[in-house]
Amino acid sequence: MDIVVVGAGSLGSLIGGLLAQEHDVTLVGREPHVGSVSENGLSVVGAEEFRVQPTAQTTVPASTDLALVTVKAYDTAAVATDLADCTLDACLSLQNGMGNEERLAAELDCPVLAGTCSYGARLREPGTVAFTGRGEIVLGERNGGRSAVADDAGAAFRSAGIETTVATDMPTRLWEKLAVNAGINAVTALARVENGALADSQADAVAANAARETAAVAREQGIELSDERAVSLVERVVDDTAANHSSMYQDVSDGQQTEIGAINGYVADAATEPVPVNETLAGLVRTWERHRER
Repeated sequence: MDIVVVGAGSLGSLIGGLLAQEHDVTLVGREPHVGSVSENGLSVVGAEEFRVQPTAQTTVPASTDLALVTVKAYDTAAVATDLADCTLDACLSLQNGMGNEERLAAELDCPVLAGTCSYGARLREPGTVAFTGRGEIVLGERNGGRSAVADDAGAAFRSAGIETTVATDMPTRLWEKLAVNAGINAVTALARVENGALADSQADAVAANAARETAAVAREQGIELSDERAVSLVERVVDDTAANHSSMYQDVSDGQQTEIGAINGYVADAATEPVPVNETLAGLVRTWERHRER
């Protein structure tokens, strides 16, 4: 399969590198990373180590079988515009937060799949990505159900050795992922701690309450997600990724804009009842963003 990864940062480079062992892959990202990959190949180090030579460039090509979108949520609209000029058979979002698939579908004529990813990655230096933990990709129709497009994408990922589930309940899966991100990302970013610190500190209560609020908003949207399920998912991810730094913690450490608007901010905006923990977390991170360069 011909696959274009739009957003070749840490996660995009890792998944693209894994796929490149079996498929024709183009990484679309920024310099100096894509220049280094183009010249010297992509080095994957850490949990698994290998080198591949995907195509790497800064612009979206004219056509591809599958566009894999891994950009930050705040860049989705711009990427959708870029992909609108590309001939696509399908598009798959593996992004954090909510609303990405709808933004892509509004601009693209092809099927847009939803996905979640628990693989761990960190861009170490231009041309090198650290593989920090094997996880799973879950993908499927963004509105639920089964399709040949989703099955084909799942088969392509599995053929490259990527743990992949093709799910028929992606709306629920996306809200479950949102509950996890709402509970972990902002808390670890504000406290400047790795994920495992939420297992035995006062921050665990904050994370659990953020997840409970997210579950309540999900139920308002017609998604069956109990408070207990949301909290248990947070606890599981904290345990499974104890040594990892959340993506938002990485963004804050790097002085970069975060995805707070698509995570805790999304929960606050979608809620019909007060969600004080998510509102507070979103407000604190947004305050940091406004003042980070002063």
